[in-house]
Amino acid sequence: MPAVAANANTMSTFKGGNEESQPRNSRPLEYSGSLDSYSHNDLTPVIGTEYKGLQVADILKSEKCDQLIKDLAVTISRRGVVFLHDQDLTPQQMQAFGEKLSVVAGCPESSGLHVHPLTESGSELGDQISVISSEKQKKGGGLTHQLSDTSRFASAGWHSDISFERVPSDYAMLKIHTLPETGGDTLWASGYEVYDRLSPEMARFLEGLTATHDAKFFHEEARRLGNPLRNGIRGSPLNQGEELEATHPVIRTNPVTGWKSVYVNKGFTKRIQGVTKEESDLLLQYLFNLVTQNHDAQVRFKWSRNDMAIWDNRSTWHCATYDYAEARAGDRVCSLGEAPYLDPQSKSRRSDLVQV
Repeated sequence: MPAVAANANTMSTFKGGNEESQPRNSRPLEYSGSLDSYSHNDLTPVIGTEYKGLQVADILKSEKCDQLIKDLAVTISRRGVVFLHDQDLTPQQMQAFGEKLSVVAGCPESSGLHVHPLTESGSELGDQISVISSEKQKKGGGLTHQLSDTSRFASAGWHSDISFERVPSDYAMLKIHTLPETGGDTLWASGYEVYDRLSPEMARFLEGLTATHDAKFFHEEARRLGNPLRNGIRGSPLNQGEELEATHPVIRTNPVTGWKSVYVNKGFTKRIQGVTKEESDLLLQYLFNLVTQNHDAQVRFKWSRNDMAIWDNRSTWHCATYDYAEARAGDRVCSLGEAPYLDPQSKSRRSDLVQV
């Protein structure tokens, strides 16, 4: 369990988690102010911050590298997603930065960068860099094939990355280098804000529940594409094998902020445990509706070439808009955090900010 759980009695109050995958920070991280000199603005009251003039490549070479990255991690985790413009950054530098970001933020020693189950062996960019490509999506990549037999509601694509793993993602970053002339935006939504919109009684009820996340459809996709599923270690010793299924708390605590977030998503969450299937379906649909139908809990980003977004998968969902025909492509790096857990003593975003 998390290091903040100092004894067995305290540990027993936590829901979820795993002894082999605990965050190393014993309390939420504090922001030191090292990024204040960079021009930045919040894009909405609850989610999304944009920086101008900040280059990740320069941070990696800075004498204050660790402090700058730590403050960036705190900002990303508090604001959900951060946008950096016109990044002069190689995929290898992205990989180095992704590893550093997760470590500085306190990821377990056993966690590294994720290897997606569908990553092709021998990729020129390596196992830990995913190419996000509209051309691949036309062949059924990612969630696209799973959704191909459903009515095309744009909101069906909302998800949090790799929640089907026992140790899912903490941070992910995407740098877009190929863009259509119009369209191709991405939206993010705040899990903190969705939690804050629950009534106190509903929040307490959901805090007692877990949910099953699975990506078994990747087996069919691997066969269809002719690529063997990656069943070795996928960034954590707990992420291996062909099961592609995990059970996590419906409400989880983000160790960087200490805030509670709803943690179910349309792409991978199939069943809430401890209730009937009908009750599970109703609860999941209600939570999905809170994500998709509250535009004031979302931020929408219009990409320019070489822009990069970095987000916290523990506390956000995202959804691309497929409103374009031309090629759209970028590189993604996805790091692994801790096994999801709920600390019942953690706070909601709103209540914590009110006390500041």
